[in-house]
Amino acid sequence: MEFRRSLFWDVDPSTIDEEKHARYIIERILDFGTDKEARWMYQRYPHTIIRDVLNHSRVLIPKTRALWNELIPQ
Repeated sequence: MEFRRSLFWDVDPSTIDEEKHARYIIERILDFGTDKEARWMYQRYPHTIIRDVLNHSRVLIPKTRALWNELIPQ
């Protein structure tokens, strides 16, 4: 997937590796992603990894965490 520059404003999106930077990508999509990006993330990464990021990330916005906790099954 080609990432939006506004989603990854602090790095060059072309340098992001989907496997190596999975946690970073998931955090950004959970906080700032579009519906299309969220669907891509949900299909691309195992739900256990998304859940792990949701439970352990130190950078997620608290309201984001609350919303996604309702949407992603335990």
